[in-house]
Amino acid sequence: MRLGVLDVGSNTVHLLVVDAHPGACPLPAHSHKVELRLAQLLDEDGAIGPEGVDKLIAVIQEALQAAEDKGVEDLLPFATSAVREASNADDVLARVQAETGVELQVLAGAEEARLTFLAARRWFGWSAGKLLVLDIGGGSLEIAYGIDEQPDAAVSLPLGAGRLTAGWLPGDPPDAEDIRALRRHARAQIARTVGEFKRFGAPDHVVATSKTFKQLARIAGAARSLEGPYAQRQLKRESLEAWVPRLAGMTTAQRAELPGVSEGRAGQLLAGALVAEGAMDLFGVEQLEICPWALREGVILRRLDHMASE
Repeated sequence: MRLGVLDVGSNTVHLLVVDAHPGACPLPAHSHKVELRLAQLLDEDGAIGPEGVDKLIAVIQEALQAAEDKGVEDLLPFATSAVREASNADDVLARVQAETGVELQVLAGAEEARLTFLAARRWFGWSAGKLLVLDIGGGSLEIAYGIDEQPDAAVSLPLGAGRLTAGWLPGDPPDAEDIRALRRHARAQIARTVGEFKRFGAPDHVVATSKTFKQLARIAGAARSLEGPYAQRQLKRESLEAWVPRLAGMTTAQRAELPGVSEGRAGQLLAGALVAEGAMDLFGVEQLEICPWALREGVILRRLDHMASE
């Protein structure tokens, strides 16, 4: 059957259409995404304003039309941290349902981490052993660890690249003191969780998902997206540490000229790099591998599992 996943994230609203059935690898058929930056549309009270909700509804209606055009039989709509943490989340969800008919499932942070972990486990298989999975989104950082398909530990921290850029790095290029303050903040948040994971022992394989990690790996020399999902892409901590000060000295326009960095994501790449560097350092990770699958694929896989058991 043809499944659609509608992901209302902190940076983008992304419709992923796949051809899938239980026991088979989901095959991408269509991708439709719009950069909405919900995480940056919150007002001083943490609410998504009327204009932001209007934009969200318009983008969802556009995605619904695309899903219909592509013959989607089953649509799985969900929202992550930007909607989850909005002070008016209930009102936003009610208005979206009233005007589009879409009932967004708001994923808890830990559930986000678990579904992303499931996707990584299925991609790398059992031979990967104990997996540590890192995912930097627009609003949050997810960390999960385990040997099975369900992680032994899963946490979500408010360390998304978009959120941190809006709240901590107003300059272009950002001020050195602001960068230092963000670095301290991110590392303190991550450090609080390290003990929860280290008690399970060292991972056999460390992987990362998300656009932020993909772009960091690309500027550090990883294969281009044109080489396909099966090309192995790695990110070494020493390479990342060399890039952080370079990114700090660049304007958004200069970062957008780097290989693999989109104009829309260039502004938040430094914040994402600081979080990635902090996570790799505090967890003692010298090198990680980029996983092509992430949260959206995890949602699809969970749905297929449920279909198989019905």
